[in-house]
Amino acid sequence: MCHYFIVHPALWPLFSAKHKIHWGLVPRPHYAYCMYQAARLAKLLGIPRISVLEFGVAGGNGLVVIEQNARWIQRELGVELEIYGFDTGEGLPEPVDYRDLPYGWKAGFFKMDRAALERRLQFSRLVIGQVRDTGRTFFEQYNPAPIGCVFHDLDFYSSTRDALTILETRSERLLPRIFHYFDDIIGTDLMLQNEFVGQRRAIQEFNEFHADRKIAGCPQFHHRKTRKKWHHQIFVFHDFLHPQYNQFIDVENQQLPLGS
Repeated sequence: MCHYFIVHPALWPLFSAKHKIHWGLVPRPHYAYCMYQAARLAKLLGIPRISVLEFGVAGGNGLVVIEQNARWIQRELGVELEIYGFDTGEGLPEPVDYRDLPYGWKAGFFKMDRAALERRLQFSRLVIGQVRDTGRTFFEQYNPAPIGCVFHDLDFYSSTRDALTILETRSERLLPRIFHYFDDIIGTDLMLQNEFVGQRRAIQEFNEFHADRKIAGCPQFHHRKTRKKWHHQIFVFHDFLHPQYNQFIDVENQQLPLGS
């Protein structure tokens, strides 16, 4: 289990967002990274509000942390965050086949105490039901802000595959680049996740089936002196035909004058 040194909110102005996340000064820094970078991108693109999705809420600890991180990110960047948590409410369904790794997961794992969680949440919205159904009606029912980041903890290949179909919607409902965290792509010596099963297979199939939308890894982490386990679990969805995909967002002055 990872342990983080959480800084009291009164001291947060003393640290940059980069240091808060890198040194684990906020809860679940991998969540904070995705949320912060999504909000940062939205601000640079002139988008005032984005959505944060968690697939696989279980007991709800992740949603509670998402709300905590949302508060300081909203204050720091001025971009509002809508939060949605997708779950069956009844725990894992029955595995479909070997791709769902039934040797490691059982139906009924991670059941939610919905009443207790709803009392704890302040502004997140729960989307309850099978993701293959709720994903199809999500945009019409909730009219969410453009999706900026997604957390995947549905465990199964089949459920993750269904969750990824939400990225097939119209471009105006998405940021041109969306930050994703996949909880179950590394695993243990018993789980042995690989590219033929589980979340890795779902990612691979999404890329095979979509010519102009891809989910890619993050090579910007490779050169860092201190690598975190979660660096391997961050991916970015690219919508290459999005109207704002090519909008310039980097430093304006990048000239390199000839030295004397």
